[in-house]
Amino acid sequence: MTAQERERAFLIGAPLAIIPALGFLPAVVLLIVFPRVAHGRLIGTLVVTGCGLVGSFGLWKLALGAVQKPWGIFNVLNVGALLVLLVIAGYTGLFLALMTLKL
Repeated sequence: MTAQERERAFLIGAPLAIIPALGFLPAVVLLIVFPRVAHGRLIGTLVVTGCGLVGSFGLWKLALGAVQKPWGIFNVLNVGALLVLLVIAGYTGLFLALMTLKL
């Protein structure tokens, strides 16, 4: 993989992975658990499915860009984006687990 391909993997993968990860928790809470709009659960199911598909494609791009040789700045940026996703997944899981204890 060339440096330009790693750069492209980062520039495409990071937004496609991080933005749906940030939107997953509000979609679950506001549309599925406590629906405030008509047909909120159906809309929430579609939004969460879309977030999962787009996020998995972005995660795949980041993972490909992180492990390719030779090691360079875009490998480090891909690994950094993966660490940001790890933090987002951690607080999302913790919040959803705590919310199930309250219900």
